[in-house]
Amino acid sequence: MLIIMKTDAKPEEVDQVIDRIASVGLGAHLSQGEERVVIGAIGEGKVALQYQDLFIRMPGVDRIVPISRPYKLASREFSPQDTVFPLDGVSIGGQGIVIIAGPCSVESRNQTLEIAQAVKEAGAHALRGGAYKPRTSPYSFQGLGEVALEVLAEVREITGLPVVTEVMAPEQVPLVAHYADVLQIGARNMQNFTLLHAAGESQKPVLLKRGISATIEELLMAAEYILSHGNRRVILCERGIRTFETSTRNTTDINAIPVLKSLSHLPVILDPSHSTGHWQYVTAIARAAIAAGADGLIVEVHHNPEQALSDGAQSLKPERFAELVAQIKAIAQAIGRDLATPQTSATQIQIPLSQRVE
Repeated sequence: MLIIMKTDAKPEEVDQVIDRIASVGLGAHLSQGEERVVIGAIGEGKVALQYQDLFIRMPGVDRIVPISRPYKLASREFSPQDTVFPLDGVSIGGQGIVIIAGPCSVESRNQTLEIAQAVKEAGAHALRGGAYKPRTSPYSFQGLGEVALEVLAEVREITGLPVVTEVMAPEQVPLVAHYADVLQIGARNMQNFTLLHAAGESQKPVLLKRGISATIEELLMAAEYILSHGNRRVILCERGIRTFETSTRNTTDINAIPVLKSLSHLPVILDPSHSTGHWQYVTAIARAAIAAGADGLIVEVHHNPEQALSDGAQSLKPERFAELVAQIKAIAQAIGRDLATPQTSATQIQIPLSQRVE
């Protein structure tokens, strides 16, 4: 339930309500608005609601609003306004559309740096790249691990692009959080609840992908695990779901974008690479996502996809990615939005390819 404080509520009255929430075994989540304070008393629905009379009589309390959704902190009932947070000078959420791009896997320093510079020039706001790769086959390339994280950190320093990379296990969270700007939780780990707890505790931004067969409610409940640790910087990612159709890698659920935007205040992006599995379809689905209201995209780009160690078939070449960005910008402007303002704070250094070392 939400405890709405009066506009003239005193700080000590807010503190008293928070103390009372803790005393009955509920979690307190404070939201400081421009005009008033809202406190979420979070717990099992019936348990929380039975204390309504207890709180309504407290000094400074204006009214009590029940939250009907099982996902409390992720719901629009808890936060009617869209969540917007900065990532190295660029706002995630809000009017600006953010584009995250890069290779499926970090294969070498040369490869990662070359692709990062290309996507940066085309208009990307952040760099994606896998250090740890969850693969269907144990014999497939599994990633370079910490070596890849070091490469990503170096490329960030050179290009100014913040880094998004996947974390696969709770014990990896401290290491990956040390190097990365955003922790990605992949589709296969969406309901790895121990990992969700660890990612929430890290207080790093988290990009949470929808599970292969997960419902929208299950996705939002997974986000709730992260939010329950006071980590409000969560990005929801639709990446296609498993259906009977085999023409594409997955079936893109475009419906999920407006549905998530209506149910939750969290930013929503689409992964057109994994949702289609074929580079020929990536641009079309990316365009559809922006038209449907997505706050951004995460796209796989590789300068030589035929030789990529993972997911080359769904990776765009840099020139095609540049064309995609131009089309996304045009669609965004047609619906009253635009690409997010490019970052300007980071020092950008250009290193000739001839001087780069593998």
